Amino acid sequence: MQKEALARIIILTALLAAIAIPLAAWQLGPQGTVVHARMAETGGWIPESLTAEVGKPLHLRLTSDDVTHGFAVGQSSLPPVDVKPGEVTEVSLTFDKPGKYTFYCTRWCSINHWRMRGTIEVRGAGRSSKEFVKQPLYVSLDQDIDAVIHSDVIPAMKPSSARGAALVAGHSLNSQIAKYRIAEYYLSHSPVELWKKVRAEPDLKALSDQDIWDLVAFVWRSNLTPQALQAGKQLYAANCAACHGEKGASDGVFASKLAASKTGEAAAMKPGAMTTRPADFTNPATMLASSPARLQGKILRGGMGTGMPYWGPIFTEDQIWDLVDYLWAFQFNLEDKP
Repeated sequence: MQKEALARIIILTALLAAIAIPLAAWQLGPQGTVVHARMAETGGWIPESLTAEVGKPLHLRLTSDDVTHGFAVGQSSLPPVDVKPGEVTEVSLTFDKPGKYTFYCTRWCSINHWRMRGTIEVRGAGRSSKEFVKQPLYVSLDQDIDAVIHSDVIPAMKPSSARGAALVAGHSLNSQIAKYRIAEYYLSHSPVELWKKVRAEPDLKALSDQDIWDLVAFVWRSNLTPQALQAGKQLYAANCAACHGEKGASDGVFASKLAASKTGEAAAMKPGAMTTRPADFTNPATMLASSPARLQGKILRGGMGTGMPYWGPIFTEDQIWDLVDYLWAFQFNLEDKP
C-alpha cells in the first residue's frame, strides 16, 4: 500500500509539474514580460513601464482582458499586431539605441483609446535616441500654437490648385509667385498670410479674390508630393478619423462624447484631463490662419486640456509632416483638375 501511495504521489507531482512549468514559463517569459491590455478606463497596459537593454531581445507575451487591442512601438518599423481576448501574441523587440520608447494601442477600443500608452526604457551604451531629435520648427519660429487664430479673409469657394496652375500658365505669373513657392515660406506662413501678400502684388490687381485663393492653393500644392499626401491620408485614417471624422469635419464616432459638458463630477476635472470637441479641419476660419509649423506643433505636443493626444513619441518627423500635408486636402482642391 505504501508503494502504491508513493507511486500515486509521484504521478500526481509529475502532472502538477507538467501544468505548472509551462504556466510559469508563460507568465515569466524570457524576461518576465507578460503584458495585459485593458481599455484605458480599467487600467490600460499592465504593466505600463518596461525595461530592456540595447542589443538584447525583449520578449513580450501580450494578451487582452476585454476587447481586441493593437500593439505597436512609436517611431519603430515594427508592424502593429493584434492583441485578442483569451489569446497570447508573442513579440520580440530589439533596440539599437538607449532611450525611452512609447508603446501604444492601435485599435480604437474606447473614447480614451489614446490614453493606452506605456514606455520601454532601454539602457546600455550608445547615443540616446533623444540626441537625434531636432528642435521642432514651431519652436524655432517662436510660434504660439495655443493662440486663438482666425482668418479675416474667407474664399467664396474651395480654392483649386489646378485653377491656380492654369492662371500661372495663362498669365505668366511665375516671377510674381516664385518667392512664395519655396519650402521655407510654405512651412512658416499661413494661407491667409500668403493671400494678403499676393493680393498686394501690383501686377496682380486685375485678378479676383478667388483667383488669388487659387494661386494660394497652387503654391501649397507645389510643396506637397503625391507620396506624402497618400502617406498622410493613411495615417489620418488610422489615428485621427475616429475623432476628427473621415472628412475632417469634427464628426468622428467619438466626437460627441469628447464634447460632453463638464458638469457634476466632471466639473472638477483638471486641465489635461478634460476633453473638447475635436478641431474641424474643414473650417476655413481657423485652418487658413494656421501655418504648417503650427499644425506640426499641435500634432507633436497635442492640445493641452482638450483630449488631443500628443503624437511626438509615436510618429517620426517625416510622418508628422506627411500628416500636416494631408490636412490641407480639407481646405484646398489638390487634384490635377479643377
